[in-house]
Amino acid sequence: MERTQSLRGTRIDKSRIINLEKGKLPPQALDLEEAVLGAMMIDKKGIDEVIDILHPEAFYDRRHQEIYAAIYALFQNSEPIDLKTVAHRLRSDGKLELAGGDFYLINLTQKVASSAHIEFHSRIILQKYIQRRLISISSEIIESAYDETTDVFDLLDEAEGKLFEVTQGNLKKGAEGAGSLVQQAINKIQEISNKEGMSGLATGFTKLDALTSGWQPTDLIIIAARPGMGKTAFVISMAKNMAIDFNHAVAVFSLEMSSVQLITRMISSETGLTSEKLRKGSLEPHEWEQLNVKVKKLSDAPIFIDDTPALSIFDLRAKARRLVSQHNVRILIIDYLQLMTAGGSGGNREQEISTISRNLKALAKELHVPVIALSQLSRSVETRGGSKRPLLSDLRESGAIEQDADIVSFIFRPEYYGMTEWDDDDHTPCEGQGEFIVAKHRNGGLDNIRLKFTGHLAKFSDLEEGFSSEFQSSMNSFASDSLPSAEDAFGAPESSNDDFNDDVPF
Repeated sequence: MERTQSLRGTRIDKSRIINLEKGKLPPQALDLEEAVLGAMMIDKKGIDEVIDILHPEAFYDRRHQEIYAAIYALFQNSEPIDLKTVAHRLRSDGKLELAGGDFYLINLTQKVASSAHIEFHSRIILQKYIQRRLISISSEIIESAYDETTDVFDLLDEAEGKLFEVTQGNLKKGAEGAGSLVQQAINKIQEISNKEGMSGLATGFTKLDALTSGWQPTDLIIIAARPGMGKTAFVISMAKNMAIDFNHAVAVFSLEMSSVQLITRMISSETGLTSEKLRKGSLEPHEWEQLNVKVKKLSDAPIFIDDTPALSIFDLRAKARRLVSQHNVRILIIDYLQLMTAGGSGGNREQEISTISRNLKALAKELHVPVIALSQLSRSVETRGGSKRPLLSDLRESGAIEQDADIVSFIFRPEYYGMTEWDDDDHTPCEGQGEFIVAKHRNGGLDNIRLKFTGHLAKFSDLEEGFSSEFQSSMNSFASDSLPSAEDAFGAPESSNDDFNDDVPF
């Protein structure tokens, strides 16, 4: 016999029937609910302490839900809150009788003398609500687990998602009205103003931060390039900047390289010692000292690396939720998208990539963090004549990726194709440089941002403005000048510079 049934159009709550059969009632604290509501109607200070903690559904008694909803509405409209205004609000909404009537409101105000301990009481009410939610979620999971048609991996994902919502205190909510959203937007604008325009997470690349105002929460950012262009080098440099310079916790999911290889690259970038030397362990005594001193900052940096191969989108969501919950991770980096799996979703590869990109965007919104996914470009870049600059159409399985992403960007290094000059009007030298091309930006402008690339350290950094062109022109001018040479003026040097190693970082 079904436990849940309809009786004269009224749906019976299955969980309450189960509780009655077992002789149990859902967790509740009706006396504290009465005390909190009474205190809010007699003392404005009590409202300020509680309004950000509770929501109407946190109250067990339906009357109390309606009363709190009326108080919250008055607070949102900056109207005075007392016994009469609350009663008037309920009456105008047609809910006064549902809330118990005037007499019940009067009794609530008579049960308390002040708002002392109201915050403590409200947190107990919230705890009881969380217990009821856990009971409800558990009942739903049990019912679904008995259903043979339910996919077990979908059930696991759904269960973890619901429990994560409870843990974060961020339960799913319905549509919000324009009034509250406008106020939230104004508060956000004020916050940005106080941060001097940086609304997101700074990357450490000056021009990129100026264009994007930092990586924004809920954004899906795609960084695409051909193999060997420096995708991993770029995100490693960025992750190191964010963790060390700005103390943002960063999670990197490396599907291609092992975690030790990845951290070795970061060590190379931070210490200035080449990856080859670190790989072979062929360090001079002063280099060992340099390694031990400079690696300290990296050791203390909040960087978390997961190198699980062939990671499924299901596993990624589970791991990401735990990292955000336990370590307050502020940004997720996936290297790279085409190595992920959709967890047995079926269909062709393009449909699988579509499922992955859609879920990455959903994950960014759920966790309220930016998600950066690296992506491969198709071989059409190599076979195309003329310019080798990547285009949106060069993205592999591009349709879904381009649609879901808030930002699509490319990394382009002319040196990779044997070029010595940029293909611009000035034909400036491109040695040791790369370009971060923002080709799609849902909430901002587009730009091609040139960066310095140090190959032997696999490191990207800011390019000194005008360095290459101004330095080159000044050197050409100096060479053609009629001034005496250095040897004529000061005599020949005592020793040759042939032993100087250009690869030694300073």
